[in-house]
Amino acid sequence: MKLQVNDIRKWMEVSNQLIQENKSYLTELDQAIGDSDHGINMARGFQEVITKIQDQTYETPTDMLKDVAMTLMSKVGGAAGPLYGTAFLKLSMAWKDKDEIQLNDIKGGLQAGLDGIKQRGKATSGEKTMIDVWEPIVQLLSENDNIDSSFFEETAKKAMNDTKDLKATKGRASYFKEKSIGHIDPGSASSYYIFSALSTSLEGA
Repeated sequence: MKLQVNDIRKWMEVSNQLIQENKSYLTELDQAIGDSDHGINMARGFQEVITKIQDQTYETPTDMLKDVAMTLMSKVGGAAGPLYGTAFLKLSMAWKDKDEIQLNDIKGGLQAGLDGIKQRGKATSGEKTMIDVWEPIVQLLSENDNIDSSFFEETAKKAMNDTKDLKATKGRASYFKEKSIGHIDPGSASSYYIFSALSTSLEGA
C-alpha cells in the first residue's frame, strides 16, 4: 500500500467529486448547527484545487500537497479553509522529499495533520468537530499494522456518525449547546468524504 503523485491526484479528484455530489447535504448539516455555508465553501475550494493541480507536473507528493494546502487556505471560506489547509500543509511537510508514501508515512503524515488541526482550531476530540473523524483514524492506524484500503472509508464513516451524539463546544455549533446533539457535524462529514476518497485512491496502489 503506497501513494505516488498520481495517487495523490486521484485522491483530490475523488474528494472533489464526493464533495460536489454532496454539497447540498453538507449545506443541510451546516444549516442545522452552523452558518449554512460549509457545502458551498468546500465545493468551491476543492474545485479550485482540481483547477490548480490538473495540468501541473509534480515531482513529489509534497509538491502537489503544498498547492492543495495553499489553494484550500485561500479559496475555502469560514473556519474550514485554514483548518484543511493546515492539515494538508502538515501532510506535505511530513512527506518531504519522498517519491513514494508508504503506510508508515501515511500514519506519520495524518498524525501531523491532526496535530495541525488541533493547534489551529484550539480544539480536541469530543467537541463535535472534524477532529472527531481524524483522531480515531490516527489512533487506529497507530495500533494496527495490517489494514486494507477500505479502512479509511469505514473508520471515517463510523466516526462521522458518532458525532451525532456529541454536544458541540467549539465554533459556531457551540452556540446551539444541547440543541447541537442529534446532528452530524458538517466538518466531520466533509472529512469523511476526504478519507473515503483516500480509500479509493489506495485501491490497488
